Amino acid sequence: MSLFGRIFGGKKDTAQSAPSEDYGGYRIIPEPIKEGQVWRLSARIEKEIDGEVKSHKIIRADTISSHEDVVAASIAKAKQLVDEQGDRMFD
Repeated sequence: MSLFGRIFGGKKDTAQSAPSEDYGGYRIIPEPIKEGQVWRLSARIEKEIDGEVKSHKIIRADTISSHEDVVAASIAKAKQLVDEQGDRMFD
């Protein structure tokens, strides 16, 4: 990625997909972001409320070298957020 891409938030590599997981009525979709040789912890949390799908994206500063490990950490962090905030995360 070019210098300007890094400064202005250019395209990140999320090419390796991971299966979503249902947790307490929420759907957790791990979306780790490839940055050089490491992966940044990231996930999307969705829930249907009153017929509308609400979505909340989390991106953490944590980086992990293994795709498998970052997927597991992304899911764990999303579950923690669901437990702590529940539907308030969509406000």
